[in-house]
Amino acid sequence: MKRLLIVLLIFGLLVSAGFLYAEDKAQNPPIPTMTEQTIPAQPTPPAAGNTAKPKVDTGDTAWVLISTALVMLMTPGLALFYGGMVRRKNVLGTIMQSFIALGVMTVLWVLYGYSLSFGPDVGHIIGNLDWVGLKGVGLEPNPDYAPTIPHQAFMIFQMMFAVITPALITGAFAERVKFKTYLAFLVLWATFVYFPLAHWVWGVGGWIRELGALDFAGGLVVHISSGVSALAAAIVVGRRKGYGIKQMAPHDVTMTLLGAALLWFGWFGFNGGSAAASGALATSAFVVTHIATAGAALSWMIAEWAHRSKPTVLGAASGAVAGLVAITPASGFVGPMSALIIGFVAGVICYTAVNLKTKLGYDDSLDVVGVHGVGGTWGAIATGLFASKIVNSAGNDGLLFGNPSLLWNQLISVGAAWVYSVFMG
Repeated sequence: MKRLLIVLLIFGLLVSAGFLYAEDKAQNPPIPTMTEQTIPAQPTPPAAGNTAKPKVDTGDTAWVLISTALVMLMTPGLALFYGGMVRRKNVLGTIMQSFIALGVMTVLWVLYGYSLSFGPDVGHIIGNLDWVGLKGVGLEPNPDYAPTIPHQAFMIFQMMFAVITPALITGAFAERVKFKTYLAFLVLWATFVYFPLAHWVWGVGGWIRELGALDFAGGLVVHISSGVSALAAAIVVGRRKGYGIKQMAPHDVTMTLLGAALLWFGWFGFNGGSAAASGALATSAFVVTHIATAGAALSWMIAEWAHRSKPTVLGAASGAVAGLVAITPASGFVGPMSALIIGFVAGVICYTAVNLKTKLGYDDSLDVVGVHGVGGTWGAIATGLFASKIVNSAGNDGLLFGNPSLLWNQLISVGAAWVYSVFMG
């Protein structure tokens, strides 16, 4: 049975690769997209002599606001996802850690977080304080980030990314950190890790953005930063009492599955909204998000079935989240078959990484490192493999489409995110 499942998984990957090759040879015409300015990581300055004032598009604005609401829902979804996996006595404390991030991170974002992340560049490292308290962040579009929606719409969309990212880390030290300690961690981690990293990758002038590395919706900024910081936190905080001796089974897998479903649902806004406009690019990101997630849920299930002789609901849910994580950086740059391969691989490598934690000796309570750290790393690297200008002319071609330099840039950005998040996290 194990051999049959492994053969089926390998066969699926080979078939997917064949379709990918066929797509490349077919040379489909490019999907009509918004201007390069609609992609936060890859803006293009207005043509010389063009003094036309950016105009708000109501359709684009509606899509971004809906996407913002979807991403906001992901944090309560994460609370349920994590809450179901801890022991009953720790459910409310675990849920509170995610929920209160909505309050703390919103205030920080308004006061100085948005300015440090997206404000005018200082040395390619950080934004300045021109936009403190959202000064100058009004209802007119900002052409550097999103020329067809109000600046405040872009700001609040990005706020929801800042909210959920530190909440992801809580899964690594679940059941063993005092609430007041967590609040201090939230403020310090956001200030010294998230805000600078967001500027490096997405801010105008940020050095990773200038390098040419691609991160459509947060593989580096959200998942690698949270997953690697989670590893550091788990090591520093130490193991739970009785870890490896007492049984610490999830108290309510139904709650976890509901949380996973809300995360899957909200992720359409997470990735699709990162186009900063409605249209073909948002559609493509939406489609590949779903495909990769389905592929990862299946491949995790198959890997678990082969390894433990039976699949589990928790495994399928974890696989789905791994697929969501992996497709995030690539979602605006890859086609459907590439997404399927990314998802298939994510399910297997994240399952393997989760099972390695016991051998390595650290207590990552809810598998943040294996899912977000490893999944985000694979997704960023996969972007360097599968990205195609056929999908998004504002991006770049990856290794499999004739451009090895993108993969090199992705590896540099991944290494920088890992090192910075480990030492600062």
